[in-house]
Order: sequence, then structure tokens, then C-alpha cells
Amino acid sequence: MKEEKENIFTVFNEILQRKDKEELLNQNSKVIWMTGLSGSGKTTIAKGVEKYLHSKGILNQVLDGDNIRVGISSNLTFSSEDRSENIRRIAEVSKLFMNCGIITLNCFISPTKKIRQIAKEIIGEDDFIEIYINASVTTCENRDVKGLYKKARKGEIINFTGISAPFEAPENPKLEINTSKLSINESIQKVLDFILPIIKNK
Repeated sequence: MKEEKENIFTVFNEILQRKDKEELLNQNSKVIWMTGLSGSGKTTIAKGVEKYLHSKGILNQVLDGDNIRVGISSNLTFSSEDRSENIRRIAEVSKLFMNCGIITLNCFISPTKKIRQIAKEIIGEDDFIEIYINASVTTCENRDVKGLYKKARKGEIINFTGISAPFEAPENPKLEINTSKLSINESIQKVLDFILPIIKNK
């Protein structure tokens, strides 16, 4: 392994840099990392934010857990080790988008503090905007838009966050949105109000 790495010659400093891409797009790239239980509203909120940003000429990309699982992480399970690897891959992809000047809207359960710390360290603390989409297990289970909680209760899905696997809520997220109390439109607006001053190039 060591010998293989000795044959790698990176060119990071020889290609156009992030600031060059941000100037071209007239925006500040960030990684908006939405964490929360399945059914809390992460993807629905991200889609609303995506459409608004697009309408304003702000280039962005939604990275969704299910989409990643059928693509770049299709070979991974839901074991704790594979969950960590999944988040590592997502963080590296997010960093590539960020270095292209693009805002990424990430929708991942990312259930533990350790896993989210992995992402933060790869992306960088200043660029990792953690948003906690807060909804209780009861609320998410009552919604059960994908029928996953029902399957988890029957034992058809193992290691399901909130039922048979733990979720560790962020202690100090940059923003917290309680979708048990706010409507989808209110939640979308709250995210926009928070991120627009950060991503707009003054």
C-alpha cells in the first residue's frame, strides 16, 4: 500500500482553484448538511431550496441518501462500518462540488456524532453547515412516507435508525428546524433565510 501511494502525484495546486470557480459563478460554495431521521423532511426541504436557488441563478446540487445508495455507495450495507464509509464518500464528493464553486444540499440521516465529524473534517469546519431537521420518531413513524418504519417494526429492515439503531442529535447545529411544528414551506424559507447571506457573493 505504501509503495502504491508513492506512485501517486497529485496536481491539486496546478489546476484552477475554488476561488476561481466561485468568482465565475458569483457565489460562495458551501456544503449544507441536513441530518435527521428518515421521514423528518430533509429531502423535501432540499428540493424546495434547490428550486429557489436555481431560480435565482445559484448553481447547486442535491445529494440524497437514496440516490447515493443506488450509485456511488451501491456496494455498501447499513452496518456501522459501511455507514461511516458512505459518509466519507459523500463528504469527498461534496468537497469536489465545493471546489467547483457549487453549493451542495446534502440529505443524509448521518446518525452519529462520529460520522458527522468525519464529514466535517473532510469538508472543513467553516464550509460544513450542519442543519438539524428535527422530528421525533413518533412523528416520522406516523408519516412513514416510504413505509420503512412499518418494515422496521416487523424486523424486515435491520439497523434502522430510530428503531433498531440509534440517532444522536447534533448538540450545536448551525440551524435547527422542527418539522413537527413548521410547515414544509416555512421550513424551506427558514433554511433560505439562513444560507442566502452565506452563499451569496457580495
